[in-house]
Amino acid sequence: MTVHLYFSLIPEALIASMLPPDEFGTYYAVGTHKKLHGQAMFIELDPEFRHDFFKIEQGIARCVPHVDGSPKRSVYISTYRVLEHVPTEVMQRFYLVTAYGEVLGIDPSHNLPEKTANLNMYQEIAPVHPLVVSTLSPEQYYQFLTQNPDSLVHFPAVCFVNLLLGELAEDPEHGAIRDLPYSYIHHLRECLLEVQEKPIHTKIVNRVESVEYPYRMIKNGIFLGNSDGLIYYPLPSRDELRGKYYRWWRSANQS
Repeated sequence: MTVHLYFSLIPEALIASMLPPDEFGTYYAVGTHKKLHGQAMFIELDPEFRHDFFKIEQGIARCVPHVDGSPKRSVYISTYRVLEHVPTEVMQRFYLVTAYGEVLGIDPSHNLPEKTANLNMYQEIAPVHPLVVSTLSPEQYYQFLTQNPDSLVHFPAVCFVNLLLGELAEDPEHGAIRDLPYSYIHHLRECLLEVQEKPIHTKIVNRVESVEYPYRMIKNGIFLGNSDGLIYYPLPSRDELRGKYYRWWRSANQS
């Protein structure tokens, strides 16, 4: 059986598995008994990837079928500092898995989205996960966190998503809430006004925000960058999600 290498982002881990991506995503989100469940995000890596920081060969050696012939679902190779040691060139498809086990695969793109709003809200996924509002575009935000030698906050690598702000992106004080699901609206307005009016470009809304958020709030896609560069995984359009990927979209919007 083929052994796959998966880079999990929640939690951060390098995993070997005999399951193909769709089956691994369902297993990883809901388990084998389908009682406990939660969202999952992972990237399939080039199976030839090796790095001195990881004991990949030893992990693959343990990834063998069970005595009944069923595939080995997971062997954890590392759960520490994975993101910074995986080069972008070995990253393949990104998989967003709903809490109910529906899997959406997204291909990488180097064509970054254009800046369409004055204010943005970034949910960092790894290696830490604060919720941050900023006047920076996604590319500028990545550069600020990983490339700026003068920044007091610096990471060797980072993964984050840009979340929808609706009318608050242009008018944080008076913009209508409409269907925004955030429970901290008053505090969010204050943070947005602060970065809009003061000579700062970022403001933390929550230092330790849950990385499980409604997928429908992803504005454009997932961003992952390190010293090698920035990869963008664009989310399909809303029309595509409601049509071609209806089962995933319906599952993603269940409470």
